[in-house]
Amino acid sequence: MKCKICEQDNPGEARFCANCGAKLVARIEMFCRNCGKELTGAPEICPGCGAKPLVGSSFCQACGAETNPLAEVCIKCGVRLGEAEATNISPKSRLATTLLCVLPAYFVSIAGIHRFYLGKIGTGIAMLLTLGGLGIWTLIDFIYAVSGNMKDKEGKLIKNW
Repeated sequence: MKCKICEQDNPGEARFCANCGAKLVARIEMFCRNCGKELTGAPEICPGCGAKPLVGSSFCQACGAETNPLAEVCIKCGVRLGEAEATNISPKSRLATTLLCVLPAYFVSIAGIHRFYLGKIGTGIAMLLTLGGLGIWTLIDFIYAVSGNMKDKEGKLIKNW
C-alpha cells in the first residue's frame, strides 16, 4: 500500500507508513464493466465511457479481463461479476413502506397508503376502494415489502431499510 504523504510502498496489511508514520488508507480499485478502464474509489459514472461502472458486461470489475456477457464468474480471477441490480434499487424506505402497509390497515381500516408513497396512485385508489382486497392484497403487499421484493412506480426494488 502506497503512502499518500511520502509515496513510500508499505506491506498490504500495514496500517501506518513505515517511513513517515502517516495512517494508510486503502485505495479501492475496480474496473468499468463497460469499457474496462481502471477506476479508483467507487465512482457513480465511469470517466472513460460515461456509463455506470457495474452496468456493462464486457469486462471484470476486479481484474479488468474481458468476459463473456453471459458469464457469472470471471475465469481469470474467479470473482463474481457485478450485476446491474445495484442500479435498480429505489431510494424509498422499506421500513416506511412496510409500516404504511400494515399500520393504517390494522388500526384505521384504511388500506393502500403505502401504494401512494411508492407513486402507484391507481393501485392505491383501488386498494382504498376494495379495503385492500378484503385484506388479502394488503397481506401480500406486506410480505413483498418485508422481503424486499416490493417495487416503486419506476419498477425499482425497495431494498433499503
